[in-house]
Amino acid sequence: MIEVYVESIRVNMANYKRVVMLKEKTGSRFLPIWIGHFEADAIAIPMQNVPVSRPLTHDLLGRVVEQLGAKLTQIVINDLADETFYARLILDQSGQHLEVDSRPSDAIALAIRAKVPIYVEEAVLDQAGMVFESEEGEGEASPPKEDATPVDEEKLTVFKQFIETLDIDDLGKGGGSTEPKEPKR
Repeated sequence: MIEVYVESIRVNMANYKRVVMLKEKTGSRFLPIWIGHFEADAIAIPMQNVPVSRPLTHDLLGRVVEQLGAKLTQIVINDLADETFYARLILDQSGQHLEVDSRPSDAIALAIRAKVPIYVEEAVLDQAGMVFESEEGEGEASPPKEDATPVDEEKLTVFKQFIETLDIDDLGKGGGSTEPKEPKR
């Protein structure tokens, strides 16, 4: 497993779709995962320390887990099948190891709140990870390794098109391009 962090949440200005960009902590690969608008806010709000007057859904779930005597220890994005990512919440309940299936966006939102590590299975990163090569300010996405698991290039076209709309010069600045709105009450 490879530890990653949320590098940014990007918005495609052509269609307003969001993608969370995960980046290897000790490497150069990025893992883009398409997420919904509300899921993007659920991740961005705690990252940007936006105050909320009442607990949001992920705050509530974290408190329920805690009240039941468990602790979230990490999350793992463990699979990619038919263009869908899968994740698992890894919990400890009085020494008992528990795993719960989750959408990656929900798992990431919980991990940010609980301040626990985010991991990606190496096979997933090999399959869908991207490396950005910068030369003279121009960025281009390329597959991470020649010996990586074969990928259906047609299925990744939507990711590549989105990546081409990003301002690569902003990568690594940790800013993200979305300003979360105050949640509706």
